[in-house]
Amino acid sequence: MNVSTTVQPGPLLELDLLRTLVAIAETGNFSAAADRLGRTPSAVSMQVKKMEELIGATLFVRDSRSVSLTRDGEALLEHGRRLLALNREMMARFVEPELVGEVHLGAPDDVAERFLPSMLQRFTETFPGILLSVTVDGTARLIESVERGELDLAVVTCETGFNTDGRAEIVHREPLVWACVAGGVAAEQRPLPVSMWEEGCLWRKGSLEALERGGWDYRIAFQSSNISGQRAAVLADLAIAPLSRSHITGRIVEAKAACGLPSLPDCALGLMVRDNPSPPVAAAAAQVRECFARHANKHS
Repeated sequence: MNVSTTVQPGPLLELDLLRTLVAIAETGNFSAAADRLGRTPSAVSMQVKKMEELIGATLFVRDSRSVSLTRDGEALLEHGRRLLALNREMMARFVEPELVGEVHLGAPDDVAERFLPSMLQRFTETFPGILLSVTVDGTARLIESVERGELDLAVVTCETGFNTDGRAEIVHREPLVWACVAGGVAAEQRPLPVSMWEEGCLWRKGSLEALERGGWDYRIAFQSSNISGQRAAVLADLAIAPLSRSHITGRIVEAKAACGLPSLPDCALGLMVRDNPSPPVAAAAAQVRECFARHANKHS
């Protein structure tokens, strides 16, 4: 008697689910991953549930603030990143890209932390034929680099200080606030300990001018050109610092009105693009505008 056996194919894990897995692993929570992917947190949760059902294993350990990968999750992440990279390589190889070339983008440290991850991911997925290189530097040097043609485009801090001769298109605006650690006492000390950005920074200039107009007795207790340094000073309760409101997360909170601290000006980001941009540079500029527009719509 002949016995015929048919091997049933195993379940397939969609690349879209793997993108979600990578986004959660890189951002540390479902909400940030949803923001990067342009989905709702509930949709991300449903995708995680679907993955866990297909794999037959728990992928994440969740707590009230963040998520971390299980050993199975780490194994799937490794394979997932490899599959996504192969997919991008395949698309670039077999699908004739509309745009090819190289783009040099610049951004300040705080912009790199808040916006670049999702921006770069979308760009590489949308334009696999364009090579993107990124420089993180201070606004003054970024402006000079665009003017000298060393950068094709840059996101810069603008208004109330830096002169871009009207070449910077405003793409984002939000309040600048005094940040302190939850339960800290730095805001109550006199002279007031403040953490400041480097000389020439607009946030430094606006904050010190506000303190001086109000007659505040203050001292610069910490100085750093990096957002990580500012966070460290605040979290250690060494000082308060002027930060954009979108940096107010976790244990870093906005100083209470009862502290009587002076109001700070809004902070704005502008987009500078080199003269006569090539099609790849124009595409990158459009992607930057779209990123900030999505952020504004999400938080409006």
